[in-house]
Amino acid sequence: MYKHGILKVLSASPTLQVGNPRFNAKEIKKVLLETKASLALFPELALTGYTCGDMFYQESLIKSALNGLQDLLELKFNGIVVVGMPLDIDGILLNTAVVFKEDKILGVVPKTFLPNTDEFQEKRWFSSGIDINMDEVILLGQKVPFGHLLFVDEKSEIRFGVEICQDMWVPVSPGNLLSLAGANMILNLSASNVIVGKEIVRKNTVLEHSRKNQGAYIYTSSGMSESSSETIFSGHNIHASMGELINEKVISDYNTDYLISDIDFKAINFQRRKDSNIKDTLHQFDIKYKVVYFTLNESTDFEFSHEVNTYPFIDERKETFEEIRTIQTRALAKRLIVLNYPKIIIGVSGGLDSTLALLVAVDTFNYLNRNLKDIVGLSLPGLGSSKRTMTNAKLLATKLGITFNEIDIKEESYLHFEKIEQDAEDFSVTYENTQARIRTMTLMNLANKLGGIVLGTGDLTEVALGFMTYSGDQMSMYGINGGIPKTLVQRQTLGYKNIFPELKDIIDDILDTPISPELIKEQKTEDILGNFQINDYLLYRHLVCGDNKEKLLFMLNKVFHLEEYDANKSVTRFLNRFYKSQFKRQVLPDGPKVLKLGLSPRGDYRRGSDVGIEEE
Repeated sequence: MYKHGILKVLSASPTLQVGNPRFNAKEIKKVLLETKASLALFPELALTGYTCGDMFYQESLIKSALNGLQDLLELKFNGIVVVGMPLDIDGILLNTAVVFKEDKILGVVPKTFLPNTDEFQEKRWFSSGIDINMDEVILLGQKVPFGHLLFVDEKSEIRFGVEICQDMWVPVSPGNLLSLAGANMILNLSASNVIVGKEIVRKNTVLEHSRKNQGAYIYTSSGMSESSSETIFSGHNIHASMGELINEKVISDYNTDYLISDIDFKAINFQRRKDSNIKDTLHQFDIKYKVVYFTLNESTDFEFSHEVNTYPFIDERKETFEEIRTIQTRALAKRLIVLNYPKIIIGVSGGLDSTLALLVAVDTFNYLNRNLKDIVGLSLPGLGSSKRTMTNAKLLATKLGITFNEIDIKEESYLHFEKIEQDAEDFSVTYENTQARIRTMTLMNLANKLGGIVLGTGDLTEVALGFMTYSGDQMSMYGINGGIPKTLVQRQTLGYKNIFPELKDIIDDILDTPISPELIKEQKTEDILGNFQINDYLLYRHLVCGDNKEKLLFMLNKVFHLEEYDANKSVTRFLNRFYKSQFKRQVLPDGPKVLKLGLSPRGDYRRGSDVGIEEE
């Protein structure tokens, strides 16, 4: 299946009988008959078995392998199939990958690097593809491209190359060169054995290839049904994209099994357009390859084969909290050192963002061995402030041991309404922004008085959606949370319970409090912006993966199971707010980058404020 640049791929480790291609072809056919994938990858020498030894010399085995291939072609599988088999080319025996679609053979790729040490002695039977000076072969009556081939879908973003087992392990692999030539996916057919420690090395190698080649890497190995006379084979299947693990399975029994995943080629190509590493490296190599064209048709329907992460900014690794903590505290520490250790003035609302900012400030002061009384937490209750948040703000400041003060802004807000002739019962944007600007002015003026800096609390999601008051909470002297989206702010705040266990109950209550700027009574931010989880997902898909409106709607339907109306409402609101808010982002204060996505006008995201959203 293929839809919106997402290709469903399969890698299999089928059960096999060593030296019995007809049986092995039947097992491969079983997989092809039941799968909905549009690309299926099978192991090295899958039609014969890798451990045939001197049987590879026998003409009967070579012919039987061809018969097995013919059986597969007759199935007319409506997708790409890549299968390993031995081929005799003018008396030279080669370890090859045969690529076909339906009954047409698209190409033959020979193994380039043959292991010939320890338990692997391939040069006893096979020659390297480098030794064959031809670009075409006749196979089952078809004239077929041969060599280092780049397979290109004429209608889509898919461009893949093939390498075989050992090819992956050399300093400059065929896959590296094909990636430089334009391949955004490398397929590897392997017969990789099991020895202590090799599984993690193999996995890391695949991940690193996908990272440095800026594409997908699909890996499969023959499994337990190979001969165990000298070694046991891993059945290791790994699917990776741009350095991230998409899916993994170790098939450790004797039954045919496979791994199926969805690879997003639009996202891969989006990142490739942004990164110059590939094109800057290209001129260093004389890459010879032939392009082979094919066509995959889009599916009328598409269902994901594995769970899609609906919190793309949240990394479940235990180390992530500490990594973010280090980035924030060290960044703030550097700014304080440069400014000769000023006080910090921070608006403490009892809400989520200000809580994280305050915890980071205290953490930083502890790191610098500073007096916590030089952190001034200022509560600024306004016309929509609740008793719950005001209480939590005071409890938080008191338990942390910082200086705490409260300045009520209600009277000043009403006075300003009177001066500008604003109806105090008109809960408009003026009603809200007046309070936000009074709060910021108060914080700034107090910072001047005390010789301090105002620490900004707004997060990346609010920055993206423009949910900040221009010349109000948009401004600070350092924005500590500007690189962290809302869902990650929640996770990071939760992690601080382990750093400050005395705050556990307060933090739990803050996390349980509906998110609100509290400028109007009973105000909830998600009533205005929509669900934060969905907004953060859209932010990731649009700016990291490059999804357009149509693709975003597709993802919300398939991943969050939103109906058309709700999906369209969420996407339209997100895009409109994002594109109309660039003028606010253009004047954002400094703040540390935390994730691979940032919106600083001096860093990751540079765009004129007048650029609008494309109408589709």
